[in-house]
Amino acid sequence: MRVITGTARGRKLAEPKDASVRPTTDMVKEAIFSILQFDVPGRRVLDLFAGTGQLGIEALSRGARECVFVDNSPASLALVRKNLSVCGMEAPVVRSDALRYLSGGCGKFDLVLLDPPYHAGLYADVLHALFSFDILNEGGIILVESMREESLPDAEPPYARGRTYSYGRISLTLYSR
Repeated sequence: MRVITGTARGRKLAEPKDASVRPTTDMVKEAIFSILQFDVPGRRVLDLFAGTGQLGIEALSRGARECVFVDNSPASLALVRKNLSVCGMEAPVVRSDALRYLSGGCGKFDLVLLDPPYHAGLYADVLHALFSFDILNEGGIILVESMREESLPDAEPPYARGRTYSYGRISLTLYSR
C-alpha cells in the first residue's frame, strides 16, 4: 500500500496485521482518484470508516484542504495516526460510530469517502444519514466503494445518484448534492 501521487507520493503506508480491515486495492484507489481528480484540491474531505486512512491521506496528498478520519476501531485509528505521521501530515482522527458522528453536528464537507466493511449491512443506513443530516456543501460528492452485487439506495433530494463504475468485483458509486 502506497500513496500514489501528490506531496506524499510513494510513501509506504502501514497495513493491518489481520483481516479485520480490508484496505482498498491500489487499482481501485487509482480509479477513485481518477474519477475525483478535479474534485479534491482545496476541499474538506470526510474519510468515513477510515480503516488505514489511505483514501483520506491520498486526498490530502492531492491537495485537499482538510480530511477528517472517522472509525470506531482503536486499531484502525492507530493505523491512521501512524500513516499520517509517515506522510508528515496532521489531521483530525475521530473515534466514533459513523451514524453517531454524522448526527453530532460534524459540519459541512465537500467530499465523503464511504467504504464500510463489506456485508455489514451499513450502506443504506449511512447513506440515509448522510442525506438526512445534509452534511455536504452544494456540489459535494459522496463516493461509495462496495461489492458489485451490493444494492445501494436511491438518493433523497437534494441529492442525486450518479454513475456507477465497476472494477472487477468492486463498484464505485457517486452521489452528489
